[in-house]
Amino acid sequence: MPNSRPRPRRGARSGAGAAGRDELVSRSLRSAEHCLSAQDFGTAYAHYLLVLSLAPELKDDVKETFQYTLFRWAEELDALSRTQDLLGCYEQALELFPDDEVICNSMGEHLFRMGFRDEAAGYFHKAVKLNPDFNDAKENFYRVANWLVERWHFIMLNDTKRNTIYNAAIQNAVCLGSKSVLDIGAGTGILSMFAKKAGAHSVYACELSKTMYELACDVVAANKMEAGIKLLHMKSFDIEIPKHIPERVSLVVTETVDAGLFGEGIVESLIHAWEHLLLQPKTRGENGNCEKYGKVIPASAVIFGMAVECAEIRRHHRVGTKDVAGICLPANVKFQSPACSSVDTEETVEPYTTEKMSRVPGGYLALTECFEIMTVDFNNLQELKSLATKKPDKIGIPVVKEGILDAVVVWFVLQLDDERSLSTSPSEETCWEQAIYPVHDLADYWIKPGDHVMMEVSCQDCYLRIQNISVFGSECEVDAGKNFTKDKDLLSLGSEAELCSALANLQTSKPDAVEQTCILESTEIALLNNNLYHEGFKMAMRKVLSSLAPEKLCQAMDTHCQNNEMSCGSTENVSEESIPEPFYVLDVSEGFSILPIIAGTLGQVKPYSSVEKDQHRITLDLISEANHFPKETLEFWLRHVEDESAVLQRPKSDKLWSIIILDVIEPSGLIQQEIMEKAAISRCLLQSGGKIFPQYVLMFGLLVESQTLVEESAVQGTERTLGLNIAPFINQFQVPIRVFLDLSSLSCVPLSKPVELLRLDLMTPYLNTSNREVKVHICKSGQVTAIPFWYHMYLDDEIRLDTSSEASHWKQAAVVLDNPIQVEMGEELVLNVQHHKSNVSITVKQ
Repeated sequence: MPNSRPRPRRGARSGAGAAGRDELVSRSLRSAEHCLSAQDFGTAYAHYLLVLSLAPELKDDVKETFQYTLFRWAEELDALSRTQDLLGCYEQALELFPDDEVICNSMGEHLFRMGFRDEAAGYFHKAVKLNPDFNDAKENFYRVANWLVERWHFIMLNDTKRNTIYNAAIQNAVCLGSKSVLDIGAGTGILSMFAKKAGAHSVYACELSKTMYELACDVVAANKMEAGIKLLHMKSFDIEIPKHIPERVSLVVTETVDAGLFGEGIVESLIHAWEHLLLQPKTRGENGNCEKYGKVIPASAVIFGMAVECAEIRRHHRVGTKDVAGICLPANVKFQSPACSSVDTEETVEPYTTEKMSRVPGGYLALTECFEIMTVDFNNLQELKSLATKKPDKIGIPVVKEGILDAVVVWFVLQLDDERSLSTSPSEETCWEQAIYPVHDLADYWIKPGDHVMMEVSCQDCYLRIQNISVFGSECEVDAGKNFTKDKDLLSLGSEAELCSALANLQTSKPDAVEQTCILESTEIALLNNNLYHEGFKMAMRKVLSSLAPEKLCQAMDTHCQNNEMSCGSTENVSEESIPEPFYVLDVSEGFSILPIIAGTLGQVKPYSSVEKDQHRITLDLISEANHFPKETLEFWLRHVEDESAVLQRPKSDKLWSIIILDVIEPSGLIQQEIMEKAAISRCLLQSGGKIFPQYVLMFGLLVESQTLVEESAVQGTERTLGLNIAPFINQFQVPIRVFLDLSSLSCVPLSKPVELLRLDLMTPYLNTSNREVKVHICKSGQVTAIPFWYHMYLDDEIRLDTSSEASHWKQAAVVLDNPIQVEMGEELVLNVQHHKSNVSITVKQ
């Protein structure tokens, strides 16, 4: 804690007033120091406020101590949920120190934790501007920037084809008389500016996101259109006439569509627009000036689908194994990804995930022809209203190739007007991803020509839903999802004899079995499918436990094997005196993990899991029971910890851990937050000979030329946006690191071989370096635009997990350079690699 006491400086003033002030300042400083030593941070903070209000010339002298006092007092206020007082303290502090990047960053952190992400971003951004080398603020800003300005904004603005077609459609509508325009979900305001450039008299644009609204204001002003475009920070549902706009408009332009078309609420917003904001539509065959009538761009859409086989989708949405490193996954436990489970949950969840199918690792195989799912006319109010209430349509699609039915892939053609359209098909060069509906709950996923894939499609809760996917076989068999068993549904598939055959072949579960559905993230399902990961941990844990007490391990393993061969009901009592002291194993990895159960098979082990969700705990208990674990073998650590923010503690007051499993790498490809701090605490909690897993991590990278990464990270000048000046404003929110990459399918040209960039040693910290230079040999001439990186996680010196392997549940990440660097074969490039907390910075040394 800073403890130097500044002396009040005497200025030009003299006399009793100045002397009294100086005495009050001195007393307040002494009182502040006394309060700090007593850890009375609130009173100390009040004294410092008085000092600085009376003697602002002391700012530089007390700045460090004032910051410390503020931060400690803010922690107490936060713990007491005194939010207004906390924010008031920071506002007072920033009045005194408006250009202090540390206070700005700390204010942003508190706001971010409270959920005020827009406001937090402003403080992080200001802190970075005040000090571009302030790593804490940069890391915070990058984290929040990804949320505030999603990466698809950059990709779409760089899509010249999309911009050109939208511009032409808007220009055509305005030329035909649609002179008053409302842009719903304006984003950067590009569609509004197209309308203004086309000659629209009145242009209004609404945007709900505070960050995007402020960005649009800057963009519109920079393009000298602020007088002609009125920007509204609100939902279109909240626009009132004449309060916000003077009268109904003749044209609504919008691109509030997602990969599944309806997911951003286009149907609901257009119903409201037709009822309250748009002029009445022109009736069929009616002539007249378009200015008197309302219309929407896009005019309509056609949704298409295709059934596919795709191993990458399969491993992220279906658990394909019944045995994980010797642990049996029981039949009464069913794992599902959120996309598969959303139909039955009370909460509205996207019923699909998204993929760019042209870049999916391992590719895909089309098992059916492309088929039409539905059409929607955005210029027909009655049709829009009927979508939400319409009963699901049943569709049957003939299979044209044999394979494993993994998903239905969905895309659409957006018809902007009679002449212009945009397709999001996987065969098109497009900025769009496709919507993926994983298939689940089939007894057999193998299909062949002659079969039909059956499904129900609807538009419910703002989403396109594809449900009850089943297979009607060429041998008149039905493989039905759990909801597709109504008589009328089955009768529509064939004759009564076929129905009987189908019902006879339906599998039923035992009536007394305890069914448990466990919802896992797609990365958690991919992890369960990664047998190399679990076998590696099993082997590494066995080696550590053997080294600690080999005879105890072998003896207990024999006992476990015998128990597995015995029936559940034939357990024998063993006296407590004969039970040796167990090894304590703690798994604090994120999300669902069966590593504690695997540890429990390795002998006299007391494994603890740190899973938080009740359904995960129930599932782990059922797996333990199915593998004949004695009751209470597996325990849930958070039930033993009073403060969940301090998970790393001793197992008992007089015991230490034999193994602590940490999550070092996020599924996104980045290093976990505060991992080195967690490792430092863990080392203090290990018994002699105990280990942290992984013991160390090596980070690898290579130099590549990739136009794809460049275009997905920043808007490339004004040419892509048809002369509009947008890039400098949205590029303020670009981040130097792209995450969730699949290096195996990334469009790039390698210019070097992989090199080791960094070592993170969790067991032996003195081997770590926070700053190092790495020489990279150039093996191919080109332009270096990015540095993808991944990790080798060493559980010990022999057992290694590669985060870039085909079976990995981890994705990769890449640093994207601000400016490409031309290199020639045979040259060397020097990289500067810095590790600060959990943030890794990679720059090219010029």
